[in-house]
Amino acid sequence: MFVRTENFRTFIRLYPIVSTIIVVHILLFIAVNVSSLVLIYTMGHNYSIAVGEYWRLVTPIFIHQSFPHVLFNTFSLYLFGPALERIIGKFKFIIGYIGAGVIANIATFLLEGPGYSHIGASGAIFGLFGFFVYIIYARKELIDHRNSQLILSILVLSVVMTFVMPNINILGHLFGLVGGAALAPILLAGKTRRV
Repeated sequence: MFVRTENFRTFIRLYPIVSTIIVVHILLFIAVNVSSLVLIYTMGHNYSIAVGEYWRLVTPIFIHQSFPHVLFNTFSLYLFGPALERIIGKFKFIIGYIGAGVIANIATFLLEGPGYSHIGASGAIFGLFGFFVYIIYARKELIDHRNSQLILSILVLSVVMTFVMPNINILGHLFGLVGGAALAPILLAGKTRRV
């Protein structure tokens, strides 16, 4: 389920939304490092959101400044996104991925101070984990035991790293996880295909 064996063309054909988001990550990473204005106008910045720049609840989901940051988040999407895109379909995957990221960013806006700023897809990535946690505990027919154990192990490690690594939006990670789990029952309604 999480082992990628497809060639490049097959991956793009089977998982067009994940592929598109990966391309957006890479292009915006380049743009941010070419022009600081891209970062200035797209990062999540609580004061700017408070004065009406609401796009900043969405744009940080796709913005990365450092290479390790974009690499980790994009690789996580590459590993865990395809299975979910296949289960719930393209349109619902977009809603779930962006929805979990926005929930994480709203929580960050409400619970952090006005000077707080952040970037990165981590809230949306944790949203994917939230979906899988819901599947593991409420929709066991959609995932086998081995993959359940793999997801839970990686999730535990990711949560630990959230509290250990510096410069992490802890609230974004935690509320992304909660957001994904909250959206999962809605977006998984009627799905019966096992991954």
